[in-house]
Amino acid sequence: MKNKNTKSRRIFWHILMMLLVGFNFQSCKEKKTQNSIEEEADISTEGDGFASIFDGKTLNNWKGDPTYWNVENGNLVGEVTPETLLERNTFIIWQGGQPEDFELKLEFKIAESGNSGINYRSEQIDTIPYALRGYQADIDGKNKYTGQNYEERKRTTLAYRGEEVIITSQDNPNEPGSLRANVKKNCWQSRQVVSSLGDSDVLITKIKSEAWNEAHLIIRGNRLQHYINGILMSDVTDMDTLNSKSSGLLGVQVHVGPPMKVEYRNIRLKNL
Repeated sequence: MKNKNTKSRRIFWHILMMLLVGFNFQSCKEKKTQNSIEEEADISTEGDGFASIFDGKTLNNWKGDPTYWNVENGNLVGEVTPETLLERNTFIIWQGGQPEDFELKLEFKIAESGNSGINYRSEQIDTIPYALRGYQADIDGKNKYTGQNYEERKRTTLAYRGEEVIITSQDNPNEPGSLRANVKKNCWQSRQVVSSLGDSDVLITKIKSEAWNEAHLIIRGNRLQHYINGILMSDVTDMDTLNSKSSGLLGVQVHVGPPMKVEYRNIRLKNL
């Protein structure tokens, strides 16, 4: 009887130990699985730091004249028809903030007759609907201007394609009308070209006509860099404390001129 009880107790303890080991193994497995899920979630949310600011379906968080702006096939489309010719340039403006230091990536496709641009660190003009004043990464269908830095309604051309430029202050900042007087042939005069990024005629071959291109803006402090298809097209250091801007609105443009169409997609922003 004693031996039988002893054997039964041994079997009981053996089964109990097996159950405990199995429970601990399952707990560790579940914990490991949960950790893996959390790690995957961290990776997917971290990404490259860029966040989409256009959902590809609606104009939510964007404001512009619906005569010229709509969504087609997942793209933000600006279109001017023979019936809707413009008297002034018009923009659709992102309503999500006024970025300071940032990177912006997007893809664009523009008709040969088109003229557009990406405005940033800009201000809205109260007297003209959907008009912006400020820095612009220029875009046009003939690629005469694409890649340059143009300041809309202000200092005009700051850097042509292929230029690294330092912008200095204007000669007489307190003189009435001196801003306009410092512009000649649609170019700001208080600027120094410090180096070449490449011949403009060579750089233009890197831009695809009437096809999708990627624009990448790196805007940090007073340095403004415009890339097209991964190639630096213009590089401005703005030392003009009177006229420079450190933050402002972001928007894209349709320009006065013949009927045209421009499309934007995959618009992504990363604050620096």
